[in-house]
Amino acid sequence: MNIGDVSNRTGLPAKTIRYYEDINLIKPMRDDNGYRRFREQDVHKLSFLGRARALGFTIEDCRTLLALYEDETRASADVKRIARDHLTQIEAKIADLNSMRDTLGHLIDACAGDDRPDCPILHDLGGKS
Repeated sequence: MNIGDVSNRTGLPAKTIRYYEDINLIKPMRDDNGYRRFREQDVHKLSFLGRARALGFTIEDCRTLLALYEDETRASADVKRIARDHLTQIEAKIADLNSMRDTLGHLIDACAGDDRPDCPILHDLGGKS
């Protein structure tokens, strides 16, 4: 299977697939002419990586999760720890976004939005009280 076929099956751009090869997440076979030849297991790994990245896992988390996935002697506690840590990071980002939304909403409400030059939004961004 060539990279175009794999891209169609996994939904990953060819550039991403080449990047994953460059950082040793996958290792497709090479034909005598140097072209990549992907096996079904490569497609499966790429689908796994695509799903993990869609959930926001870092490349290093993906590397660890993929190694755990392939290790039949793994402890599910290791997988759960990685997922729990990632969820904690997501929740912190959500809290930050909620705070940003609240602050920006307050500033918008405080701005008259008329022809006067005075603007609480610009004052806040400029560090003025």
